Amino acid sequence: MKEVPSKKLLGDFLRSRRERLSPEDVGLASYGRRRTSGLRREEVAQLSHIGTSWYTSLEQGRCVNPSEDVLNNIANALQLTEDEREHLHLLAKPAQQERADNEQINMGLEQTIRALEP
Repeated sequence: MKEVPSKKLLGDFLRSRRERLSPEDVGLASYGRRRTSGLRREEVAQLSHIGTSWYTSLEQGRCVNPSEDVLNNIANALQLTEDEREHLHLLAKPAQQERADNEQINMGLEQTIRALEP
C-alpha cells in the first residue's frame, strides 16, 4: 500500500473545510453565482491574515512551514471544531518532523559509512 504524503493530506483537509463554508457563513458578501463551492482560497487567506499564494501553497501540498499562529488563524477562518483544529496541527507537524528525522538519518548514515572506511 502506498503511503500518502502528509502535505497532501493537509491540503485535502484544508480544501474540504473550505468547500463546506459559504461566504455568508463567515460574514462576507456573496455576489451572484460562484464557480466553486464554498469559500475561495483568496477569501480564506484574507480571513486568516496571510497571503493568497502562501495559503495556496499550503493547500497544494508544497513545502511550507506554517507557524502555530498561522494554523490557528486558518482554523478560526475555517471555523474548525476543537477536534478539527487538533487534526490540522497534527497534519502540519509531520512535515516538520520528517525533515528533522531525515537530517538525523543522514547524519547516522554518514557516521556508519565513515566507520566502514579502512
